Amino acid sequence: MKRIAVLGPIPRDHIVTHQGDLIQKWGCVTHPVIALSVLAGDRIEIIPVCHIRQVDLDNVKEVFRGYEGINTKQLTTKNDQGDIISLRFLDMNNRVERQTGFMDPILPADVKSILNCKVFVFIPISDYEVSLDTLKYLKENSKGTIIFDAHGPTTACLFNGERQRKFWVDRDQWLPYIDVLKMNLEEAHASWFKKEYETSDYYTDSDEVDREELARFATHCLNMGVKCVYITVDSRGCLTYYKEKGKVKEEMVPAVKVDNVVDTTGCGDSFAGGVGFGLLQKPTDYIGAARYGNALGALRTQGKTFAVFKSLEETNKLIKETYF
Repeated sequence: MKRIAVLGPIPRDHIVTHQGDLIQKWGCVTHPVIALSVLAGDRIEIIPVCHIRQVDLDNVKEVFRGYEGINTKQLTTKNDQGDIISLRFLDMNNRVERQTGFMDPILPADVKSILNCKVFVFIPISDYEVSLDTLKYLKENSKGTIIFDAHGPTTACLFNGERQRKFWVDRDQWLPYIDVLKMNLEEAHASWFKKEYETSDYYTDSDEVDREELARFATHCLNMGVKCVYITVDSRGCLTYYKEKGKVKEEMVPAVKVDNVVDTTGCGDSFAGGVGFGLLQKPTDYIGAARYGNALGALRTQGKTFAVFKSLEETNKLIKETYF
């Protein structure tokens, strides 16, 4: 049976909506792990790798209970540390985000027993959660494909707990150990910078897509050893970059359309899980993997619970209706 690992935090999220309602739930790793289980749980083994607080262990395991194919042996509490995040929405779109609990980093020792996984999906949400040594160790000791989400290295947690976007200044130290790099447009802006910072339209939170600049960034990553770069551009889809016969290929994979967006929490994580599933089937089919990513990301928006995810047959039907 093929094995896929999903590595990152399982934050305990405290959310106060703009209407004053309190929601408490588990985030990040839970989304792709359960999505993969619903998708193909009896056909693959899914291994969440995460450090959590001792007091949370039973509750987290309960979240996964009843879903097929999930191996929870890599959920550990050795240092009794885990992410705790509070989100207070000022209105429907703007929020204040703070972090009051911190997972200790995922280190080489955490992956020694799962080196035979075909795919490793890293989805850190802060810059300290995965060590570079871990990626180096996997490159040296495993043949598995390493998927890495740039959300982690482009997010810092300040002294007062506030979470802020930051430049990924040591990016080039990481790129040789990443097979597939995934990010959104804002994270791409934080990953591609001049040696001396200058204000320009590109270095903003703008939703505008500068295809030429993004292509230069992706080409740099590919030349550093990355095999594929995914840059999601919201409801438009996913820009996909890879090399074919030595030349950089760029393709926009359109988004899977949805009529009504209910909740976008976990969409990026679900996308990463979908990419992982696609590459688990066909290791170099980057366009096919992007379609699975788009499908799982779109499904995630359809509700607040994990009931939004669908079986492999239903997901394949959705992909067929969208792309063929």
